Amino acid sequence: QVQLVESGGGLVQPGGSLRLSCAASGSIFSINFMGWYRQAPGKERELVASITSGGSTNYADSVEGRFTISRGNAKNTVYLQMNSLKPEDTASYYCNANIVAQFSYTHYNSWGQGTQVTVSS
Repeated sequence: QVQLVESGGGLVQPGGSLRLSCAASGSIFSINFMGWYRQAPGKERELVASITSGGSTNYADSVEGRFTISRGNAKNTVYLQMNSLKPEDTASYYCNANIVAQFSYTHYNSWGQGTQVTVSS
C-alpha cells in the first residue's frame, strides 16, 4: 500500500506564489517519476509538470517559466513552486507517482487526494 499526501494549496492573489509538497510512503522499492496534474471545474485533468528519477523535467506550455518542479533529497517527495500565479491556474492539483512496489517489483501509478489552489483577488 502506497500513499501520496499533498499539502500547500490555498488562496493567493494574482501574481503571488505557492509551494505544493507531496510525500510518498508505504511499500516502495523505487519511484520512476513524479508529477503534478491539475483539474479545473468542467475541464479534463492535465499534466502541469513532471520529473524523472534522474532529474529531467517537463512542463506544460502554460506554466513554463513560472512553475518549478523538484524532488527532495529522499527522492520520495516532490515539490511544485508556483510563481506569478494567474486566475487560470485555479484548480485542484494532484500528485502522481510511477512506483515500483517493494518485493513484487510491480509498476503502478499512484495518485494523491488533491489540494485546491485558488488564484483570486
